[in-house]
Amino acid sequence: MAHTQLEEIYTRLYTHFGQQQWWPGDTPFEVMVGAVLTQNTNWSNVEKAIDNLKRAGVMSFERLSQLPVALLAEYIRPAGYYNIKAGRLRNLFSMIRQQYGGSLDQLLEEETETLRQALLSVKGIGQETADSILLYAAGRPVFVVDAYTYRILLRHDLIPEDFGYGEIQELFMDNLSSDAGLFNEYHALLVCAGKDFCKKTSPKCADCPLHGL
Repeated sequence: MAHTQLEEIYTRLYTHFGQQQWWPGDTPFEVMVGAVLTQNTNWSNVEKAIDNLKRAGVMSFERLSQLPVALLAEYIRPAGYYNIKAGRLRNLFSMIRQQYGGSLDQLLEEETETLRQALLSVKGIGQETADSILLYAAGRPVFVVDAYTYRILLRHDLIPEDFGYGEIQELFMDNLSSDAGLFNEYHALLVCAGKDFCKKTSPKCADCPLHGL
């Protein structure tokens, strides 16, 4: 039953929105930085912060990890909570240096669950951010769960209100093919539906492509 419903949701959203080609980023490292910066803000603000880093010529692990944290915070100011996020990025960079000798290739080639635990060990990186890095930077078939995912599934009676992150993730991963491309597209489409229709307040249910599901 869940398999059929999840496939129907995907089909309807893909038909309505089309291919999303998410996550926007020129390199896996840029995707990693964006995953941290997008916490508690919208993507347009993250784009401004990343543009600042690119224009300054520091969008590489070598350059960014050596920046004074105050200067890093200033560059990423448009993303909001910039002092906190600068600290989280520095924590991530420290883990990469200490556990992987500063090698992004070695990090991204790590076994999936080991890599997930390494990311979760970083102060300031939670499950959604870690899984975003796994899926979008490392290309692993790990489903990313966010507030939009929870809201859409709850409103369509696919999950109970008390379902947690891991339970929602299992719902997708147990009922869909283990395919990074599929998980990538599905998550992006859920974000589109959440932003445009399934809003926290005043949802546009009648116009939603999932209406009547």
